[in-house]
Amino acid sequence: MRILVVDDDAVHLLILRKIFEKSDDTVVVAHNGKEALQELERDPGFNVILTDIMMPEMDGVELLGKVKSNLKTMGIPVIGFTAGDVEYFRKKSQVPFDSLVPKPMDFWALHDLAKKKAIALLN
Repeated sequence: MRILVVDDDAVHLLILRKIFEKSDDTVVVAHNGKEALQELERDPGFNVILTDIMMPEMDGVELLGKVKSNLKTMGIPVIGFTAGDVEYFRKKSQVPFDSLVPKPMDFWALHDLAKKKAIALLN
């Protein structure tokens, strides 16, 4: 499975990379939405995108809108996570996240959720 992890927190990136690599997944990281879009432009073949909501330059809500409006990437499940008010971001997003989870998060539960979303996409 190929995962794009988008977060401006280096510790979260490291933890998520290590967890997914343990299950032989390929992890690409981006530090904000702009970097994520550059990665998706180079290769839109990701099975799932995990993104923080609050980031500099381009936040997760704007990234979600751009991913879901692009024919090449619109089918990729996008899982958002935030330390902010989850319900606020559910309402703020014109396009819904495939899942939206609060921080602090259980990284293994996020791993399992991402696997389920990617498998559902394949079926």
